[in-house]
Amino acid sequence: MMIAASLLTVEPISVVSAARGVTAIVGLFVATLAYRGYQRNHSEKMRALAVGIGLLTAGVFVAVMIADLSGAENGVVLLVRGLVTVIGLCVVLYAILVA
Repeated sequence: MMIAASLLTVEPISVVSAARGVTAIVGLFVATLAYRGYQRNHSEKMRALAVGIGLLTAGVFVAVMIADLSGAENGVVLLVRGLVTVIGLCVVLYAILVA
């Protein structure tokens, strides 16, 4: 039985969206584990780490999706992604150095 060649082609945007989604899901799982560590030990570092990881993964995913759906240009989407990434990294850095 032959499968039509058109069924085997995958749009690049679909692959990108799937990769972003998987990253967000795995990141939320890791952030949830860090948050559970915060709840168990009342560690401010773990809470900050959970927020930072959440921003770096799910936060970036949500921000990019909102920017894409609003019809923003590529430069704006990259700016939003960069800002959320920097904020997430700053929160992780805070978790490591300060909290």
